[in-house]
Parts: sequence; structure tokens; C-alpha cells
Amino acid sequence: MDAFLHQVFAGLATGGIYASLALALVMIHNATRLVNFAQGEMAMFATYLCWTMIQAGWPYWGAFFATVVLSFVLGVAIERILIRPVERAPVLTTVVVFIGLLLILNSVAGWIYTYTIKSFPSPFPSKAPFGLTIVSAHELGAIGVTLVVLMMVYLFFRFTPLGLAMRAAAQNPDSSRLVGIRVGWMLALGWGLAAATGATAGMMIAPIVFLDPNMMTGVLLYAFAAALMGGIDSPGGAVVGGFIVGVLENIVGAYLIGTELKLTVALVLIVGVLVVRPAGLFGRVIVQRV
Repeated sequence: MDAFLHQVFAGLATGGIYASLALALVMIHNATRLVNFAQGEMAMFATYLCWTMIQAGWPYWGAFFATVVLSFVLGVAIERILIRPVERAPVLTTVVVFIGLLLILNSVAGWIYTYTIKSFPSPFPSKAPFGLTIVSAHELGAIGVTLVVLMMVYLFFRFTPLGLAMRAAAQNPDSSRLVGIRVGWMLALGWGLAAATGATAGMMIAPIVFLDPNMMTGVLLYAFAAALMGGIDSPGGAVVGGFIVGVLENIVGAYLIGTELKLTVALVLIVGVLVVRPAGLFGRVIVQRV
């Protein structure tokens, strides 16, 4: 039972990280109706920035919050410089831009930091509080940080005028322009917020998977599975899907197929959701008259 509970708590910890990245994917999808294939590489590059500041002597949490701010600025810059010029281009053009951004960030990170695997520090103590043995301190801390970030994002979009304006701009840009909302800048801020959320996921997963330019490849696949399971247009669904995928990955990997085939869990979930319920658990089915 202790081993089973450990797998569940570890799944919740990684699932929260998948939820953060899935939420970033959903935010970009709601704004552009496309999936940002470079979301994982953006999180990876931000994690390297945090590692650089820590190596330079910064305290962990100072580097953490500075990285979140830098990631936000980087996300806004990417939208302004790369995405805005092709916003009215064919879908394939934008997809190529996403893939190109993925390769650029991966190559630049490898060029600057090399492809040698590096350890990334955890801000949490080595032992879990209250003598807990079924969960590590980092897993508990990752769950806590993730929940705080997700709650802040929810409150921002639900109760602040800027958050409501960003939601309106993503859902109905034409009507938003008529009421004076600067849709272009709202979408840019959405990109910045998605980049900051993804950076948080990268910094929480790095102590587990170690730091290298390819660290987010599998994580992005799990996050994509979480977003599809919850509903690619549902932020809340992406969060729930992230926790479900994290727990399923750990339990199935530990008791059914082994750790070597754990990545296939995400692939099976993606295919299964697309076949059985393409809109996801909480997604909306949009019917169009043709």
C-alpha cells in the first residue's frame, strides 16, 4: 500500500507539472486555434536561464521569480516578432514557424550550455515534513507550487479586468475590438502568461529529469495528452487532465508495462481521446452549418 500511495503522490506531483504546461498549450490554442509545438522548448530555455542565475550566486527563489518575469517578456516578444506577422497566413505557415522556433531554441541551448546533462537544484529540503515516507519533499513542494500558480491564473482570468479582456480577445476578437479592447496586445500578453506558466513547469520538473536541451520532449507529449483529455479549449479541463495523466503514467508504468514503456501511455491516451471523444472530457463540441 505504501508503494501504491507513493506512485499516486509522485503522479500528482508530475501531473501538476503536466497541468501547468497543458494550461500554457490551451492558452495559446484559444488565442491562435493552433498548438504551440515550441512550448516545451520555451520552458526548457527558461529553466536554463534560472540555472545560470543560480550558478552566478542568486538565491533559488530570486532566480525563480526573475525567470518567470523574463519568460513573460520572452513570450510577448515571440508573439510580437514571430507570430504577429503570420497571424493571417495559412495554418501550415504558422505551424512551420512553431517548429522552427522549437529547433532554434533547442539548438541555441545546446550551443550555449552543451548537451551534457546537468543537475538542477531543488528549493525544498531533502526529507518530507512530518516524517512522511510515501512522498518526497520535492514532490510535495512541486504540488504546492503548481496549485498556487494554477489558482493565480484562475483568479487572474476570472476576476481582473485585464484577464477578462484577454479572455474576450481570445474568444471573440471582432466584438472585442468594437468595445475598445486592443486585441493584438491581449494576445501578446496571453503568450507571455503562457511562457511564464510553462517556465514554472520546467523549473519544477528539472530536479526530477535533470537539465539538458531535450528534457521537455517527453513532458510536452504528456502535457499534450493532458490538454486533449481535458479539452484543448478548456483551461480547467487541461488541469484535471494533467493530474489524471500523471497518476495513470506512474501506476501503469509501475504495475503493468514497466518504466521503459511509460511514454506509450501518453500516446495511447492521445489516440484514445481523439477516437472516443475528440472534444475531451470538458471541451465544447462546436457544430457549424455548412
